[in-house]
Amino acid sequence: MAGRKFEAAALDALFGALRGRGYTLVGPRLEDGAIVYGALQGADELPIGWTEVQEAGRYRVQRRPDRARFGGTVGPHAWKRFLHPPALRLWRAERDDAGGFAVQDAPDEPPRYAFIGVRPCDVAAIAIQDRVFTGGAHVDPDYAARRAAAFVVAVHCTEPGGTCFCASMGTGPHADAGFDLALTELLPPDGGEPTYLVEVGSERGAEVLADVPTAAASEAETAEADGRLAAAADRMGRTLEVHGLAEALLAAPDHPRWDAVAERCLACGNCTLACPTCFCSTVEDTTDLTGAFAERTRLWDSCFTLDLSYIHGGPVRPSLRARYRQWATHKLATWQAQFGTAGCVGCGRCITWCPAAIDLTEEATAIAATTAARGGARSTAWPAKEAAHAAPTR
Repeated sequence: MAGRKFEAAALDALFGALRGRGYTLVGPRLEDGAIVYGALQGADELPIGWTEVQEAGRYRVQRRPDRARFGGTVGPHAWKRFLHPPALRLWRAERDDAGGFAVQDAPDEPPRYAFIGVRPCDVAAIAIQDRVFTGGAHVDPDYAARRAAAFVVAVHCTEPGGTCFCASMGTGPHADAGFDLALTELLPPDGGEPTYLVEVGSERGAEVLADVPTAAASEAETAEADGRLAAAADRMGRTLEVHGLAEALLAAPDHPRWDAVAERCLACGNCTLACPTCFCSTVEDTTDLTGAFAERTRLWDSCFTLDLSYIHGGPVRPSLRARYRQWATHKLATWQAQFGTAGCVGCGRCITWCPAAIDLTEEATAIAATTAARGGARSTAWPAKEAAHAAPTR
């Protein structure tokens, strides 16, 4: 059903078709001064006429001059919170009347989410987490069940943000796969109601779309959509040259730029919590004081916490310098050896939500440029000027 479109009023029909199939709708909504992902009942709960202004260490919502439903970019939440929850009970054991224990596994039925308004960078991030949790010999059963039950409605990005660089990472502004339905929002010049071009990415996507009133898209509308996407690629707030980047970062473990970043980094973990691909976790065991039950819970963790690398004798990465370097080089270099892709999709969340305004693209570019100039050789004798760090643009 390629080349179809529907009007804004038909979003409620789409939502109804998904609810009728047992999906819980989750999408962007305006809450507490931010556009976050939460439960949706109707299309009127979308952030109509709102957008986001983002820069390093800065985030604000502001009014748009139109009635766009998907006029923002990406907020503080990533979709991983629904597929890889921040806290997940792995098992619980309760004492029985015979003096033994009965072990209860996690709930069998996963939630059936319909994700509304997934940006191409986040579609790519979900695909990366698919590789992490289901692509190896040991499959995470909870993630696999949640992922199989999820319905993805992507929205191609015509509104890049100030910290976006998905075009550099090859993950946007158009999503090529990984969705059931994909929309392109076309806004009329008079600021009225938008029109949505729709692409079908799966059989169940076609089945749902059959319940939505659509019409054939004109050649002019298709050309407009293509033009908006091309313009978005040219308006990215950030860029990152990825050719040779992995080799350059791995060749510079002693670059003074790591020290300069460590002087600013707060080790708060905001970047890893906001990142749509980070997956570090820890396990916590708790026991009832009366001995009636015990349970094990998996919790999100961060490579910026000291204890994540703790082994007998102490942490492997005791310094902030080492922890930031581990995060950046894993994300942009060694992740490729593990999973066949970079661990960064260019969403820019780590830049926006860093309270110290540390810019991953700026740091990686500076290190790569110096390493390239020195022929990619490892050395501790870096020029002193490379340790200097300009004040961030706020």
